[in-house]
Amino acid sequence: MNNLDADYWSNRFDNNDTPWDIGDVSTPLKQYFNQLTDKNISILIPGCGNGYEVAYLLENGFTRITVIDISPVLTAALEKKFSDYTGGQLRILTGDFFSMRAKFDLIIEQTFFCALDPSLRKKYAVHIQQLLNENGQLTGLLFDKIFASEGPAFGGSMEEYRQLFSPLFHIKTMAPCYNSIPQRAGTECFFIAQKIALEDIPG
Repeated sequence: MNNLDADYWSNRFDNNDTPWDIGDVSTPLKQYFNQLTDKNISILIPGCGNGYEVAYLLENGFTRITVIDISPVLTAALEKKFSDYTGGQLRILTGDFFSMRAKFDLIIEQTFFCALDPSLRKKYAVHIQQLLNENGQLTGLLFDKIFASEGPAFGGSMEEYRQLFSPLFHIKTMAPCYNSIPQRAGTECFFIAQKIALEDIPG
């Protein structure tokens, strides 16, 4: 699909056409964040949406958060929402995730992967691997469901995700999500994938 550009996402949010928006940080990510003890790790959240995960991390003392979204409507809204933090703890970028060249300790996946055309999934996995520091991790939620209608959102299966990520990551956890919000129960998997060093990837 070629229509998933900045105008597409800006129009969706301008029209409140965001059925994936649950209005708060998701329970699985909230509980995962609560287990993190180092508040100074560098964190990237691509496809930031309304920034619920950002808000929770800031409220809990995390100091190095970066978000990127292709929609200037969304990033402008976040600049206003988090104006007290953008001089220090939070960096908000407008642009293409695939053009990023910075490095991070942790990348959070929450409805960004499912918003991408499936033809970009291998590119996503490769680029995530490139953005992570040594031993960095990609953590978050993926839909363990095939949607009846054409996306976005685009679904998939854990088997598919294992095949996609295992060449580039040690998959530490990938399992049905036991603590999904009720409306997503039985349709999500939670995963933690640790970067494999380039020299350790089979040729």
